[in-house]
Formats: sequence, C-alpha cells, structure tokens
Amino acid sequence: MIATVERFDDVSLMITHYNRSRSLERLLSEIKKANCSFNSIVVADDSSSAEHVAYIRSLQNTYDFELLTGPVNKGLGNNLNKGQDAVKTPYTLYIQEDFIPLEGFAEKLKNGLSLLKENADFDMVRFYAYSKYPYLKTCRDGFSEMLFKWWYPGLDKFAYYSDHPHLRRSTFFQKFGRYKEGVSGDKTEFSMMMSFLRNKGKAFFYEQHKSALEQLNSESEPSTMTRDKWRNSDNFFIRNLRTVYRYLNCYSALYLRKI
Repeated sequence: MIATVERFDDVSLMITHYNRSRSLERLLSEIKKANCSFNSIVVADDSSSAEHVAYIRSLQNTYDFELLTGPVNKGLGNNLNKGQDAVKTPYTLYIQEDFIPLEGFAEKLKNGLSLLKENADFDMVRFYAYSKYPYLKTCRDGFSEMLFKWWYPGLDKFAYYSDHPHLRRSTFFQKFGRYKEGVSGDKTEFSMMMSFLRNKGKAFFYEQHKSALEQLNSESEPSTMTRDKWRNSDNFFIRNLRTVYRYLNCYSALYLRKI
C-alpha cells in the first residue's frame, strides 16, 4: 500500500546549512520518506566550503530545492534573513540541517498548521526543544499555548522563542524585525527571543517535544556551534555567577536596554 503524500501547498521548507552536506542530504531524504510535500524548499547556505557546495548542487538532481549561498560567511543572522526573504508562501517551516523528522511528523505538522490558521493572533508553532517549556495551557492534538509572565519563577520562561524547528507565519519580520547580523549565533537567537517577548509574540508548543523531530550530529559532521567554556562549566562559583548574570541579562534586555 502506497502511503498518501501530505501536501503543504501554502508552506515552504527553509533549511539553514553550513558545512554539513551529508546531514542535509539525510534531512531531505527523510522529509521525502515522511511523505511531506511543500510548495518549495529553500536551502540557505552560509558560505560552506567548495566541496560541500558542490555536493549540495549535485543533490538538486534528486531533490527540488533553491540553493542560496555566497563567497563570504556572514553568520547565522544573515543566513536566516536571506532564507526567509526567499520564501513566497504564507507559512515557513524552519529546520536546521542536522534534524530529521520522526514517525507521524506529517500529521503533527498538519495539526500545527491548522492551529495557526485557526488562531490569527498566534505567530508560530514549536516542534522541538531540549526541555519542555515550563508554562503551558493545553489546547488540542498534543499542542499547548505557551505562557509568559515576568513574575513566573525561573529562567526557562525566557526560552519562549527558539531557533529549533518551528512553523511560523512568513510575515514574521513585519512584527518582530529581522535577525541581528554581525554577532555570534547565540546573540542572534537571544535578540530574537527578546524581540518576540517585547512584541508580545504568541506560540504553540508540542508537548512531546522530542517525538516530532530528532537532532543528529555524527562524528564526520559534528555541530558547528561553539560556545565559551564558562557557559557549560559545573564549577559551583561559576555556575551561581552564571545564574545571576543570566537573570540580570534577561530582565535588562527585556525591559531596559536596546538589543
């Protein structure tokens, strides 16, 4: 029995990529196996090496996608901006190249898209996170509304927006602005997270947040994101100093300073 292909004619798949062409190939293959068909696929490449770009071009013979690349690495913010600029459909599904869809993804995406269409005041649907968002209001089909109040305890409440896989309206920039360029990937994501909160963004969160997609990093193509050692240190004093800094940084970015 041939599985029915789920057509998402008003959705474009936008993939960001940097020097992991085999991972990109794996994602494109798994999307096809998941029986998802999109209006278009955009691959935003951040000036990968010639070897990777050549391999990506060879993939266009098998997978129909638009490749956006250039001679200079301009960082995550620029890559996200140029990718979104190329989308012509009302909705954008954003996935990084090191993810793959899991069983039932098409149905989950269909339900998430339905929620966005039914709720004009919502901006995005999140399908993946390292940990479950702490403040949720149950909706349907496994999705919940994300809730944010400044007085809610903990720092995890600030992770309302994330660069992890999500579905959003393609008018995203009109409400939240463009991604910040010329800074590290972490700062790019942080600035958009704060813009999303400042501009009262609204989002749905899939509660089984690791059942829709999986992130895979192989030895041959490891993560290209690097972070300062102090961010991951388990030293007691550094850990507590980091917590105080994060509280001050988040609240001041949200209410006091320009980001």
